[in-house]
Amino acid sequence: MKHLNIFLVAALFIVGVGVSNAQDKNNPWSIEVGVNAVDFFPIEMTDDGRFSAATKGGMFTEYFNANDHWNLIPTLSEIKVGKYLDNGFTFAVAGTFNKISKIGDESANDLSYIGADGEIKYSFRELLNDCWFAPYIGVGGGYTWLDDIGFGTANGLLGVDFWVAENLAISAQSTYKHSFEENYGATHFQHTLGVKFKFGGKDTDDDGVYDYEDECPETPGLPEFNGCPDSDSDGIEDREDECPNTPGLPEFNGCPDTDGDGIPDHLDACPNTPGLAEYNGCPDTDGDGVPDNEDECPTVAGPKENNGCPWPDTDGDTVPDHVDECPDVEGTVANNGCPEVTEAIRKALSSYAKTILFDTGKSSIKTQSAGVLNDIIGIMEEYPNARFSVDGHTDNTGSASFNLTLSKSRASSVVNYLTENGIDADRLDHNGYGEENPLDTNKTSEGRANNRRVEISHIK
Repeated sequence: MKHLNIFLVAALFIVGVGVSNAQDKNNPWSIEVGVNAVDFFPIEMTDDGRFSAATKGGMFTEYFNANDHWNLIPTLSEIKVGKYLDNGFTFAVAGTFNKISKIGDESANDLSYIGADGEIKYSFRELLNDCWFAPYIGVGGGYTWLDDIGFGTANGLLGVDFWVAENLAISAQSTYKHSFEENYGATHFQHTLGVKFKFGGKDTDDDGVYDYEDECPETPGLPEFNGCPDSDSDGIEDREDECPNTPGLPEFNGCPDTDGDGIPDHLDACPNTPGLAEYNGCPDTDGDGVPDNEDECPTVAGPKENNGCPWPDTDGDTVPDHVDECPDVEGTVANNGCPEVTEAIRKALSSYAKTILFDTGKSSIKTQSAGVLNDIIGIMEEYPNARFSVDGHTDNTGSASFNLTLSKSRASSVVNYLTENGIDADRLDHNGYGEENPLDTNKTSEGRANNRRVEISHIK
């Protein structure tokens, strides 16, 4: 009988683990550590070392009499590993040890107690909508060693888990262990109180589909698509949807065709207006071969070179705007539609430039030169495509290297003034020649004054 009981317990363990390994739920594993108390009342020991049922009361008469009947040691004395099966069922294997100092109302000489048990439990937590209060019932079997006496037991159990956090519970359980040995086995209660931690499952994206069967484990999705999303809810999962954020049609791989021209929106350059395939879904209203989305004059025919518009000549100088470098200013064909800088204008610029005054020995422009500089700006603005060169010159007073540097700096100061007041820098060149190109003699003060100058000349 003893070996049969051991075999039954082992079979229960193997079957339970086999079934549990066939399942995989969120956090299916649990481990519990705690304390246990063993209560042999109303069992009593006979003089020859055997156990017998006491005659003084029923099994539950003093069930809660911990002081008189419970054997308890002040240390961790229970460990239990469990695996969730399915539908509220869990299989667990528990090991306990204790010291027995009282059997019923009898004293004992600190007998060693070791228990190895397998359990199948049913929790009511799922029925209670995952409530923090989770009672459970169960059955099992095990083997107990009381000093050198071993005996098999059939177990019935009742307990409750108090879930204080998502993965953490305080567990209290009372187990009735019925001994198969009439002479040396001791039917008894064992009570445990422990802390339970569950682990092992994983749902990375929290979509309710566990990672092991989630084909998109890092993106929340739907069970019908094996955990993958359908962002636009068009019945086509994102992985197969060319337009995952816009509801579409199966024939266009999940993309819409808003204008109904047979060209899906993501390939249609004009998705809201019916058009032609040769123009990527856009119409050509004026029939000029330029689709409306590229035609700047969609209702008036014009060449493609002018974006579908007829060539304009805004300034009326016979030079079409597309080749007119000055389309808003009347010019000449020879000067690409821009006005030509006349000899009189060149002379005026030269005269104005020579009157620009600088601080002695410096490149800073004197304030009284602002008027003539603004006149120069006005002339340049009348000839928007003309380029000019600003050249600085000095007399021979001082060293030649100093004069060269000063002439370059003064020319640069004039260019800076012009660009800061609206003249495009690309239209201006500048250089300094120092004392190399005098206009007059450097032997007189008047001649030297004439040689200290800035010249502006027309380049193009």
